[in-house]
Order: sequence, then C-alpha cells, then structure tokens
Amino acid sequence: MTASRTHRSGANPAATGHNETVTSRPRTGRGLALLVAASLAVGGPPGVALAGAPVPAATGQVAHEQLTPLAAEQAWQHSTGAGVVVAVLDSGVDSEHPDLAGRVLPGWDYVDGSTDGREDPVGHGTTVASLIAGRGDPAIGLAPDATILPVRVLDEQNRYQRAATVADGVIRAVDQGAQVINLSLGGARDSSSLTDALAYAMARDVVVVACTGNDTGDYAEVWYPAREPGVVAVSGLTFSRGGTAVRWPESLTGPETVLSAPAVLTGARAGGGRRPVQGTSFSSALVAATAALIRARWPDLPAAEVVNRLVSTATQLGAPGRDPVFGFGGVDPVAALTEPVPPVRGDPLDTKARSRATGFGSAPDAAGSIAAPEPASAGPEQPERQPAGGAGDEVRAAGDRTLPGLIWALLAFTVLLLAAAATRPLIRR
Repeated sequence: MTASRTHRSGANPAATGHNETVTSRPRTGRGLALLVAASLAVGGPPGVALAGAPVPAATGQVAHEQLTPLAAEQAWQHSTGAGVVVAVLDSGVDSEHPDLAGRVLPGWDYVDGSTDGREDPVGHGTTVASLIAGRGDPAIGLAPDATILPVRVLDEQNRYQRAATVADGVIRAVDQGAQVINLSLGGARDSSSLTDALAYAMARDVVVVACTGNDTGDYAEVWYPAREPGVVAVSGLTFSRGGTAVRWPESLTGPETVLSAPAVLTGARAGGGRRPVQGTSFSSALVAATAALIRARWPDLPAAEVVNRLVSTATQLGAPGRDPVFGFGGVDPVAALTEPVPPVRGDPLDTKARSRATGFGSAPDAAGSIAAPEPASAGPEQPERQPAGGAGDEVRAAGDRTLPGLIWALLAFTVLLLAAAATRPLIRR
C-alpha cells in the first residue's frame, strides 16, 4: 500500500481531539493480513466451543479500501462481531449517523448528564465508533455487526477533568454488559481510581483496549491508562511507498506497547458524512474491533484468551518477540480468527508487580472483597485537565508526574540533616 501525503487542516486539534488530514485514496496492495494465506485451517482453543457457522457480513456489505491491509472481507467470512457489545468511552456517539444506524445502544453521559451518550458535540467518539462498527457503502468498521455502548467522559474540548470520571465510565460500561472497552484517550498521570476501575473490568472478563497516545513534543511516554498492565496498548502504523508497514511518525511508543494498527484512516463525521483522520485513537478502535470479532466467533472464550489470541497471531514487524515500537506486531484479524493458538493461564500482559489490577477472570462472588470503587473514596484527583486521544492534544511532560515528589523528598532530607547537625553539640556537652 502506498502512503498518501497528508496536509493538516486549520482546525483546532484540542477541540477536535485529533488532527484532520486531507488524503488521497491509497492504492491497495500489500498489508498486514495479506501475508496470511487464504487456506489457513480454522482452529479453536481447546475446550472452547466455536460460535457456530461463520457469520458473513450483511448482504452487499463491501469493505472500505482502508481495511484491505487487514483483509476485512476475508475476516468477515468467520465473524462480523454480531452479538458483542463494545463500549466507547469518548465524547459521545452520534447514533443518527447513517454508518451507525441501529448499532448504538443507550449509554451514559458523565459530563453533563443531559443525554444518554448518543450525541457527540466533538465528533471524536463518533469517528472511533464508526471504525469499530460502521457500516455504509463501503463499510468503514472492522466489526460491522458489533453493537456500540457510548459512555461520554470527554467534554466539549475533548478532555476529561478528572480521571475518576473515566473510572466511573469504565464501571458503568462493565455493569451494562460491555465485553470490550475502547479507551481512545489518556494522559501523563496515573490514577488510583482508574486503576481500580480497570481491575474491576478485567476481573469481570472484559477486554480493555487503549491508545498509546500521540507525540506533541511535550511527553514521550506511553499514555495512561494504556500503560496499565493488562490493557492492550495500541500504537499507530502507516505504510511506506513500497507498502511496508512502518511506525506512524507521531505515535508514542514504549515497552508497554502491545499491538499496532493503521492510524491514517477515514471515519464517520458527527452530523453526517465522513472525514480523513489520523491518530492512535483510531488504531485502538481497530484492535477493539478485532477483539469483538474474536468474542463473536468464540462467545465462551475468556478475556485472557482473547488477548492471547490477539498477540499470538500478530504480524511481526520489529524485533523478534515484543518490541517497544510495534509491541507483538501488527494486528491481524484473519489470523486471530483462524490460527490455532495454545491456551494461556491468566493475563498474558500482566507482567509488572506494580499493577493493582487483579487480572482477568478473577471476579469474586457477591460476598467477595472487590467492589466498584467509589469516586469519593478514590483519593485526591489531579485538578489539571487530562488530554484525550488524538494527535495535537496538550500532553503533560513526564516531569509533571515525578517532580513534586522529588522536591518533597529533597526538602525532607535537608530537614533531617539540619536536625542531626543541631543535636551533635548538645550530645558533646
């Protein structure tokens, strides 16, 4: 596939949540999933029942050419995401957009409470949702029969004021039956309340996908919550002139990167029509859609196995194994739906002891000790605005997360030295 030249629009990126682009139609050609032979044997995890006969896409449903690198129509021979609920925690979703007609459930609005999440004053959430379940002619969504649960957590500036708002949204999504949660948002600071909410989701067998973030020059690390162990952190891809998948230049990457997916796409525009976009927000949507395809094909497959299938079948793009740019590689929907994958115990991504998440599949019974965290008891939240997903958002420097702690530590050490110096003469007397 040939990379197209992009030109930034004059739109305010902080208001839109991403940089809009004007792109020429890319030529179809080599891509990630085109490396997968069409004759792959269909295999399922041991002990897990298949979802029945493959469900084809809707009659006349043709994939947008941006989905050619992911071999969408080949993937749809095995699954279209039917019966799977994907929660989109974002700026809301325009449920009246033709690409999303009949695909959007009533959700929740944590910003002003005036809607049920099925309106989108910004447009970011509508674009993300359309890349997951958008239909139309041609279809732009990778899982066109999935259902979207909108949970609005971003304001009119496409930002969230408190991480506890996102935490509430995660819990709401889980309690309303989401099987996959997409978080195309993030910021520099960790949050105890959001960590607890992610633990709540993972313990209840939900796959959580988040974007690694977009580089604006102010912050170089993978965003939170993407860097939380157990979350599928997705970086962005684009394609060279020769059709080779390469890192999207503005994608933040790091050791927490799990997968990568195309970042230069076309999505639904709130209010009607479509628009070209770019950003890891949209890469995340494609991986969330792939998770929906897997969950539709194997309804009884635990979340940990869904994640294992995603990473085990990814197309290797960087160094062998997991590398900080592409993670385990480029997401490959066809391979994820067809290749036999050995089972795994627990969460294949939870390798850091610092995580307070309980891991996949460990939900206690009603008398258990894990409960949905209350925002009031989650501890003090940072009052500063946190950036939402999309290139161009203001991202706090890494020093903002660590400098105050260092200053207090130095002050405390200085006080101790002064106290020790003052006591020595008294002892000598």
